Amino acid sequence: MREARTLTRDIEVAAIPYGDRMPLPAGSTVFVTQALGGSFTVMTDRGYMVRVEGKDADAIGETPLAVPSEAEPADKPIQEQAWDQLKTCYDPEIPVNIVDLGLVYECTVAPLESGGNKATVRFTLTAPGCGMGDYLKLDVKQKLLSVPGIQDADVEVVLEPVWNQSMMSEAARLQLGLM
Repeated sequence: MREARTLTRDIEVAAIPYGDRMPLPAGSTVFVTQALGGSFTVMTDRGYMVRVEGKDADAIGETPLAVPSEAEPADKPIQEQAWDQLKTCYDPEIPVNIVDLGLVYECTVAPLESGGNKATVRFTLTAPGCGMGDYLKLDVKQKLLSVPGIQDADVEVVLEPVWNQSMMSEAARLQLGLM
């Protein structure tokens, strides 16, 4: 997938893999290389790989990803809904969600004394020096808070144990041609 798009307005993006913020002006040409989980990985016409957040999807001619609403009935337990949301979070360089990559070490949902629930997630990165950790952390938190019934989310990037390819699901290894 390498679709050329022209930005319809100025946006701010995150450079991959360092996470540095940079502006992209309206009229710039970008090539969409990955559109998963509501964010977009694009190559700029200057050769930079960057992440376009879902809130800026319209600038590249896309529609933002819909999130669950309070009006939608929950067919699944809230713990399962939390895991489902984590499966919509993607490494910007790898077309596999963070759950199947084996990056999520913990996801629990517990009741709050004040009502509602708190989700706690501990996840790691494919490389300890990856600058996208803060962006993935924010993505995880926002998606968990979109689950009806979750009012708080504690999301932490941990570096131990160090991630390795054996932590990936069989489906992820198959999708990446590692089997």
